[in-house]
Amino acid sequence: MAKYENILETIGHTPAVRINKLAPKHVKLYVKIEAFNPMSSIKDRLALGVIEDAERTGKLRPGQTVIEATSGNTGIGLAMVCAQKGYPLVVTMVESFSVERRRLMRFLGAKVVLTPAAMKGTGMVAKAVELAEQHGWFLTRQFENEANADMHSRTTAQEILADFQGERLDFFVTGFGTGGTLKGVGRVLQKERPETKIVVCEPDAAPLLGSGVPQQGTADGAPATSHPSFKAHPMQGWTPDFVPKLTQDAIDMKLADRILPINGADAMRLSRELAQKEGIFVGITAGATFCGALKVAESAPEGATLLCMLPDTGERYLSTPLFADIPADMTEEEDEISRSTPNYLMPPKTT
Repeated sequence: MAKYENILETIGHTPAVRINKLAPKHVKLYVKIEAFNPMSSIKDRLALGVIEDAERTGKLRPGQTVIEATSGNTGIGLAMVCAQKGYPLVVTMVESFSVERRRLMRFLGAKVVLTPAAMKGTGMVAKAVELAEQHGWFLTRQFENEANADMHSRTTAQEILADFQGERLDFFVTGFGTGGTLKGVGRVLQKERPETKIVVCEPDAAPLLGSGVPQQGTADGAPATSHPSFKAHPMQGWTPDFVPKLTQDAIDMKLADRILPINGADAMRLSRELAQKEGIFVGITAGATFCGALKVAESAPEGATLLCMLPDTGERYLSTPLFADIPADMTEEEDEISRSTPNYLMPPKTT
């Protein structure tokens, strides 16, 4: 244990944990569990990186309002950082994202402006731009901001290099939300561990990268329109309805050795299996990335080592289909266990 001057110093240094029951026996499969960050997701790194960069460069003035478009985790991370540093925060968010995310941001003091689901991710981004221009607020631009990728090069990538120093690291498996992790970690691995193959996962319902169709963007790299290959998918925080600039940068730099489509039902199944068979409690995007890692592991050579990113905690998904089959009341089996002894029984439910 250690002492810290503030909560922001606890961001990063997340563990790489070996998978024992779910991984094929001929490989070593590790997962990097970003739920160990203080607000339980990898986006805590992004949030601190973009705010501190803006402070250093003078783009963010003391007391100025910060604004960002988010599916939730970036907003939650920014809410923590802004609360600690004393900046008001406004986030724009598509109404269809999980309710617990918006409540967490509001609990941390942020204001949450919802946008119509029909306008998708490009709508919430456009609303954030509109509000920033109208009010003179600082827009963090997580999808284009180089400070996002730089933070991952300085922290996430260095942790991976240290954890696997002197050992094999054959595959690195990740998804993409902004592309900050992909670009920031990918370029470091390409230089320091060129033998490591980088696998990028995306929803099979929204194969934006796999389609090969370029994203239409504005002069500053922001999306101009929804990508034609986008369809709704359950991986909240993964693959918005456009290819972010940071993601496109990584593709143009040829950091991705393979692009792997992932089925949404498989993602949710493997999120549950990680919880019930490995005791690792993570969300749908983590289940999706883990699904990709298992696909890679199946054909990996004997003795190969894989590292898979698990972006966030399962608690972000309580109101989503991930928990649709998890009851709040006792099941018949649980009631039977209760009634196997005579006392402390729940009264029968009345209809």
